[in-house]
Amino acid sequence: MEYYQIAIDGPSGSGKSTLAKGVAQKLGILYLDTGAMYRTCGLKALRLGISTKDKEAVAEMMKDINVDISHVDGEQHVFLDGEDVSKEIRTAEASVAASDVSAIPCVRAAMVDLQRKISEGKNVVLDGRDIGSKVFPNAKYKFFLVAAAEERARRRLLELQQKGICDQTFEEVLRDIEYRDHQDTTRAESPLVKVDDAIEIDTTSIGIEETQDLLLSYIKE
Repeated sequence: MEYYQIAIDGPSGSGKSTLAKGVAQKLGILYLDTGAMYRTCGLKALRLGISTKDKEAVAEMMKDINVDISHVDGEQHVFLDGEDVSKEIRTAEASVAASDVSAIPCVRAAMVDLQRKISEGKNVVLDGRDIGSKVFPNAKYKFFLVAAAEERARRRLLELQQKGICDQTFEEVLRDIEYRDHQDTTRAESPLVKVDDAIEIDTTSIGIEETQDLLLSYIKE
């Protein structure tokens, strides 16, 4: 049996995770939120008081880290050294930390290896920033989501407020979004890029259901 991957890439707040989760449920296949893995690495650095831009210190930290993924009732749970940190990794601090550590080669190498291991022998939807370019360059389906920075900040603020873990203003969230955009597109290691064979979908003015239907229409074809 031939298994396939659906790669959904795009900048922070473009709707990748919500879309990927919905598509996976619709198709009855595995969903893997790869960004959560980098957030987990960033969280460990924060807890240890390590600068997330200190390559040597982060590399040393990566020698003694255990990131694991478990799916319970269709929901992905992320574990750091045996502790479920699914909620803790969703803070603004963890988001910025993830952007910093994800630029470090040893972190990306470890997480890409884990992503491939989890996906082996399965039909899977993965969302991130380098799925179509690095993790699964031969993925059967590739999509690239975009949206205006202001709209992405609005969505992220709403998401954080709904989870009860946000004390930021819109301006602060927008600043974090713009910071992540710069980090993700300019880093030397696996930068955020739209590969030639990816289908671009602008989600600025369309809802998640419309976006999902549009993406699924390409898969049905």
